[in-house]
Amino acid sequence: MNIIANLFKSSLGKKYVMAVTGGALFLFVVGHLLGNLQFFLGPEVINRYGHFLQANQEILWPARLGLLVMVALHIWSAVKVSAENRAARPVPYADWHPTVASYASRTMLMSGLIIGAFVVYHLLHFTVQTKSINFTGQDFVALRDTEGRHDVYRMMVAGFQVPLVSGFYVLAMALLCLHLSHGIGAMFQSLGWKDEVYGPWI
Repeated sequence: MNIIANLFKSSLGKKYVMAVTGGALFLFVVGHLLGNLQFFLGPEVINRYGHFLQANQEILWPARLGLLVMVALHIWSAVKVSAENRAARPVPYADWHPTVASYASRTMLMSGLIIGAFVVYHLLHFTVQTKSINFTGQDFVALRDTEGRHDVYRMMVAGFQVPLVSGFYVLAMALLCLHLSHGIGAMFQSLGWKDEVYGPWI
């Protein structure tokens, strides 16, 4: 118990938490991407995939709860580490030139917050399927294919036909890539996996 308490109290422990949860979320993003790319294989494939997920609630809900815990811990640790870094230097540099820190590293908190806002919208858009925020006037819940399954294919086509929505998704994906461009390397470094051999590749 003391080990866990110290993990959440120490600065290094918070970095471990951020690294581990970030890694878990990255793996989810990859899996989610691979699942959604089935859209390009046609309606039958993506609708079957969507039906499989909905038909296996005993898998879906534990996964969702696990992701929620990962997100909460990741945000908490990121905010805490950022606050500690600021507290360590309450007076900013008089003449600061970020010659080493990348743009991605300097904007991690901001990009993370925008990505978080996007995730909320994405869940309302395609998971909860809230009609008022899809800007199409259609009820995505009512969409059914010839097999009586939820028509994920038609939902995605309709959803991305709205330029504002598509633009927000593109922006969010760009910010996610920016976030990961620093986050993955920072994760390996925090866990002590970034050495002279693998460092240049991370």
